[in-house]
Amino acid sequence: ELKEIVFIIQSQSNSFHSKRAEDLKRDILKQAADLGKELPTVLLIHQMDQHEGAWTILPLMRDFSVTYGRNSSWIFFCEEDTRIQLVKLLETLGRFDKSKEWFLGKALYDEESTIIHHYAFAENPTVFKFPDFAAGWALSMPLVNKLAKKLKSEPLKSDFTIDLKHEIALYIWQKGEGPHLTPVPEFCTDNVSSHKVDHCATTFSNFLPLCGEPVKKEDVFVAVKTCQKFHGDRIPVVKQTWEREAALIEYYSDFADISIPTIDLGVPNTERGHCGKTFAILERFLNHSSARTPWLVIVDDDTLISIFRLRKLLSCYDPNEPIFLGERYGYGLGTGGYSYITGGGGMIFSKVAVDSLLASKCRCYSMDAPDDMVLGMCFSGLGIPVTHSPLFHQARPMDYPKDYLSHQIPVSFHKHWNIDPVKVYFTWLAPNTEESLNGKKVGYNREDL
Repeated sequence: ELKEIVFIIQSQSNSFHSKRAEDLKRDILKQAADLGKELPTVLLIHQMDQHEGAWTILPLMRDFSVTYGRNSSWIFFCEEDTRIQLVKLLETLGRFDKSKEWFLGKALYDEESTIIHHYAFAENPTVFKFPDFAAGWALSMPLVNKLAKKLKSEPLKSDFTIDLKHEIALYIWQKGEGPHLTPVPEFCTDNVSSHKVDHCATTFSNFLPLCGEPVKKEDVFVAVKTCQKFHGDRIPVVKQTWEREAALIEYYSDFADISIPTIDLGVPNTERGHCGKTFAILERFLNHSSARTPWLVIVDDDTLISIFRLRKLLSCYDPNEPIFLGERYGYGLGTGGYSYITGGGGMIFSKVAVDSLLASKCRCYSMDAPDDMVLGMCFSGLGIPVTHSPLFHQARPMDYPKDYLSHQIPVSFHKHWNIDPVKVYFTWLAPNTEESLNGKKVGYNREDL
């Protein structure tokens, strides 16, 4: 029965995202009403935020078990852009015995072991399957109850959340004692207009959001963090690839090199975190850049980014809101902790957010503290949530499953390690891979990488 399914939408409090999640909730309830069925429960994660870590889902298992354990059969999780065909979903879940422990989803796997999964299953990473959240995924109530019980006796360890879908699958698997992910072909990430979707219970709109005209080039200030030892090898890559897309760009270093040119902020380079340098960039942005520039982007010198796509994405956000945008990680979320935007994929700030941050007394606890984590801690203390977009990437294209990237139009990747960064840029990020030049698509074939 439909009323036995609890729908959980991975929503966010930012106004653009919360509206999309509310639209999906309305659509689910309308489909249910049109079927003449008793309405299911539909919950938005950002409204359940008794704790900062609600988006990591596991801390909610005990609440789910207590509240829905008796009268519900399934918890179905989806993203704000997942589209659901309720009749098909009911048919699909109906094939599984709800009295057993089931973990259902569209299976992803690593082709090679990767740093973002701590090189798990290094012998053969393809053996471990984890769900593509975009297609939706489901837990049967007996499994939810079991996880809740385990979490009661063994609280989550306080460490990093880097790739939630992989980490949840690992937790459920329990070193082989719990269930593996069962792949469900009806959970799909094809676009709703694709000819392949007839059998699908879920689809996914995989476009880059555009909410009106892209933000003007002059409204985006780009700060590149570098240091003297990388001037010779990393900066030329930026200049060959994405620099021309930025109208306002400055390179910040520990050495003034007029050939680039770089600006010496008077902050010595540190081997580890660059908190001192990043806060000096934030101060400079407020004091020296045009007071009218609404957006600041801070990237590493080995970040590959599409400013062209970023301007499209930013059209969906209100620069009058305090916004801290990028790829979200978490630290210590099982025990309080905070979320942060991981620096390598690029950190995007509205000027309003920078104003609030610098007006507070929150600062680096040491010059070489990890800047992205300190920023996360500061914004958390200010009550400004980080805004996550899966289009920013802390690692290289080959560090993600091909099937996962196939429904994305990425905004950034990070690191030059064992790749040709120029080729990666022109394959994945250059404007002409989505805008035809003289009617012909230009660019490398992604399969080559």
